[in-house]
Amino acid sequence: MKTVLAIAKREILSFFVSPIAYVVLTAWLLWSGISFYALAQFYASNPSHGSTDTPISIFFGGTTLFFIPLLFFVPALTMRLIAEEKRSGTIEPLMTAPVTEVAVVFGKYLASLVFWIALWFPTLMYVWLTSRYGSVDMGAVAASYVGIFGIGIYYMAIGVLMSAVAKNQIVAAMLTFMMLGLLFVFGIFSQIMVDSDYEELFTYMSVWGHMATFSRGVIDTRPIIFDVSIAAIALFFAVRVMSQRNKGAA
Repeated sequence: MKTVLAIAKREILSFFVSPIAYVVLTAWLLWSGISFYALAQFYASNPSHGSTDTPISIFFGGTTLFFIPLLFFVPALTMRLIAEEKRSGTIEPLMTAPVTEVAVVFGKYLASLVFWIALWFPTLMYVWLTSRYGSVDMGAVAASYVGIFGIGIYYMAIGVLMSAVAKNQIVAAMLTFMMLGLLFVFGIFSQIMVDSDYEELFTYMSVWGHMATFSRGVIDTRPIIFDVSIAAIALFFAVRVMSQRNKGAA
């Protein structure tokens, strides 16, 4: 466990001293701020629209403004985790140190979850602003953040896996984008394949459906199980990829 924490600390420090951290975080703040402002303006102009909805409840997964940007920001956050180590040649000294592939993968993954939390921490300001000028269901907000963390659990795990598979950051980012995009499209199928034999499967995979449930204040264990399961599978294969690479280099 100490090795995992040491690798995570190393990764976090190297990330937050790099320009990409501030580029990604600034871009996300601008995007989320504009999205929240647009929703607030809409509800201010249409106070009778959706009596149970508020700008903050719609902000958390009520529109594509929530999901589409994540397909770009997550690859930007995870692409360098392992791929950059391979490109720069620092992966060999790291793996020859007294650490295991499991420690490396989980250390990188733990760091990625810190990046994910850093991405969403500023959105607490939107909750505060909404509470100052309207009513906010704090239970629904808390459930929404549980859903967001659940998404991060498996989004970041997929990013770690793609970074382990890829030879450089660009390929890692593209692979992560493609995989997350594919999962997002599967979720959309649940909206258009009504009465289909696969409707229940696509609904279970729908990140949009997951957030719709959490934003209503309902903490459903099924999406959480899905998130953890996908993350476990992705991390298992990431360890296997690292293990096979080390055997090939030996």
